[in-house]
Parts: sequence; structure tokens; C-alpha cells
Amino acid sequence: MTDSGMSFVNPGATEHPHRQIATVLRGKIRRGEWAAGEQLPSIPAMAAMFGVAKQTIQRTVDQLRIEGLLITKPGSGTYVRGTRRRLNRLSRGRYGAHRGYHADLAARYRQHLTEVGRATPPAEIADVFGVPDSTELIVRRYLVRTQDAAVEMGSSWLLPSDASGTALERFEAFGRPLYQEIEEVTGRRYVTATDTLSARLPTREEAELLQIRPDTPVLHLLHVAYDQDHRPIEAALATWPGPMTTLVEEYPVPAPRPDSDPELYLE
Repeated sequence: MTDSGMSFVNPGATEHPHRQIATVLRGKIRRGEWAAGEQLPSIPAMAAMFGVAKQTIQRTVDQLRIEGLLITKPGSGTYVRGTRRRLNRLSRGRYGAHRGYHADLAARYRQHLTEVGRATPPAEIADVFGVPDSTELIVRRYLVRTQDAAVEMGSSWLLPSDASGTALERFEAFGRPLYQEIEEVTGRRYVTATDTLSARLPTREEAELLQIRPDTPVLHLLHVAYDQDHRPIEAALATWPGPMTTLVEEYPVPAPRPDSDPELYLE
């Protein structure tokens, strides 16, 4: 960093100094002046460059780290994080246009099965199936990783009446999407699905597995698949580090009906 920081901080501005500096650093990253993986100057060095206290720079770094632009490696320093993980993991993306496996996702991300068995579900899962919170369901937990980081943790929940004693209750991976295995085992066809996406702070386990700070928000998805009678077959949870994740879903917009009157839509 060769710029003089003094010109970037306006003491009389209503914006706090750490936010002014964050704007400058954010711009450098966006323009590619600081590449992914590049190490930032030390906190004292940047404080001298911008003419502010070290605490101000620390607040700047903390903010950009929560936004997912920076990553701090203990004992090493602070670095520019790589690009955001771009996902197409809502209902349409999960099942695909032809109900097939997404080879592009498999090439970039590796899903590791971490647990298969019976457990009491979170309240939101119990509510989906309409069972008491103490009811044990079959759960398959997983962790998705890139070459160097965990980027998603999740679980799929099933009723024992559907999957007890089947391959779904064994610790084994399948060479096809899980929903296809569930359809074959249960004899129930996935017909509709809903996604409920929310943002919140991570649990302690999520922060540890995803290697994020406890104050970094996560995106949390509840995915429920239904059969033709609108009875839930599978309820799945997925959690991603919010600042590092972009969820994308592309879909057609219905065309106007030939007999529609445009004036009916005017406000």
C-alpha cells in the first residue's frame, strides 16, 4: 500500500474514521489492487499510513472480516479472502432441470458425510413433521469443503417409518443425489419443495466447523420436500458463512396472457 492515508480520513465527516478507511480498502479489493491471498500491512503500519489509532484500524479489519473480504490467520497476519462462493442451492438448483447430479458442483466442492443415525431434531424440523421435540428421527449430517476451507454444514432428516433399517440409516455415501435414493427406498416421489432462508449469528458448533468468528452472520436454509399428498418426505438444513456466500436462483418470468389488459396493472 503506497497511498498516503491521510487524505482518505476526514475528521469532520459524519462517517466514523474506521468506516471511511473500510471504504478505501474495500475499493482496493474490488479493483484488484489487492489480490486474493495478498497479505495486508500490519495494524501499526496501517495506523501510521492513515494517521489514526491502532484501535481504529482494528475496527476496520474486524468490519471487513465480518463482510467476508478479509481473513486473519493467527500468528501470520490478515489476508484478502478469495472470491465469494456462488451457489445455486435453492429448490430449483438442488433438483436441476432434468433431476440429475450437478457435476460442476461436485468438481468444486466435496461433501463429507460426518454422521448418520438417530437424534432428536431441532424445533424447526420437529414442526415440519408434526412430531414432539423429543421424537428421534433419522439424520444424515455432512460438511462441504473446498480445498482449504469448510463452506457449508448441513443435515437431512427423515421419519423412521420411511427409512428405518434401510441404506439411508447406514453410514454410506451414494453415487447420486440423496433425494433419488430416498425416492427409491421410500417409494415416495418428490413433487414440491419449499425453502425458508434466514440470517442469524452462528451457534458455537457452526462457528467452529465453518471456522468463522462468533459475530459473523450465517445464512440458514430450511428445505422441505413434499410428496403428491403434500406430506413431508425430507427436511434438510444447510448453513453457510453469510459474508462468503452468494445465493443465486435463475427462473423464468411468466409472460403476459394474450387477453390481459395492461391498464389493469397501472397504479
